[in-house]
Amino acid sequence: MVGLLLLLSYVSVLVFLIAVVWRFVKISRLPLHLRWELYPVAHEKGRAHYGGSYLEESDWWTKPRHSSLIGELKVMIPEILLLAGVWEHNRKHWFRSFPFHFGLYLLAGLIGLLVVGGMAEAAGVAITAEGTAVAKVLYHATRFLGYAGLGVALLGTVALLARRMFEADYREYTKTADYINLAFFALTLAVALAAHTTADSSSAVLRDYVSRFLTLNMVSSEATVSLSAWSVAEIALGSVLLAYIPLTHMSHFFTKWFMYHDIRWNDEPTSAGGKIEQQIGEVLQYPVSWSASHIRGDGKKTWADVATSGVEESKEQ
Repeated sequence: MVGLLLLLSYVSVLVFLIAVVWRFVKISRLPLHLRWELYPVAHEKGRAHYGGSYLEESDWWTKPRHSSLIGELKVMIPEILLLAGVWEHNRKHWFRSFPFHFGLYLLAGLIGLLVVGGMAEAAGVAITAEGTAVAKVLYHATRFLGYAGLGVALLGTVALLARRMFEADYREYTKTADYINLAFFALTLAVALAAHTTADSSSAVLRDYVSRFLTLNMVSSEATVSLSAWSVAEIALGSVLLAYIPLTHMSHFFTKWFMYHDIRWNDEPTSAGGKIEQQIGEVLQYPVSWSASHIRGDGKKTWADVATSGVEESKEQ
């Protein structure tokens, strides 16, 4: 059983990594996106706090531009950790979404501690409440993050699922996939919480499993703890969920990078012969099939034809 679970976990991690890399590369190669060009831009050094930009300068194209990584971090860290945008624009939803996301962050921390603990146990260091000072810290921190992360994330998941099911405003645009995603999370978190409560309160089972995972120990029968049915279900569901996430729109945990840096904050000027000009030239050659009267695309016209058709007509007149 342990060998089969480990095989499932290896495959899931591999699928997760391949899917993330594949989607990242695919998005990176997409055509140039329409930029927002709304200010303030977080990396605008010395001007972001009042909504200014380098365009305020006369002859700005001849002057060096200065960006601030700190400025971006001041926006991104509260957005990632605290969902600042949701708090500002949809506070009612924040009370449901924040517990879900923050619980997942706690579980990410739990996985990190399990990796450290698993490596320590593989090296012969027992992680117990009676061990060394470091072992005690790992033991209690892992136990705390396990219960806190699972409990908070499950609470947020149920709250999000309930809102989509019972509030008409949300139900109208909720797709079947949204229900499936949240239900999958709810099932996995509930099973994991049951496993911790009934069979693995100290996370010893998970730590031993992670130790085996890290050392590729799929055949040895030696184990400090045995797997219960709850723990088997927890590991199996968690592995499948890990592989499933980047294959869905829940991949926004890394695709938001493009939303911020390629759309929201991209203020790179277009220069003659530069990369952006070349990308625009490529996009202008795409055929247009949009048949609206102000576009009149027929599948043969290009965007360049559409963009210049009014100019040609005015010349003829």
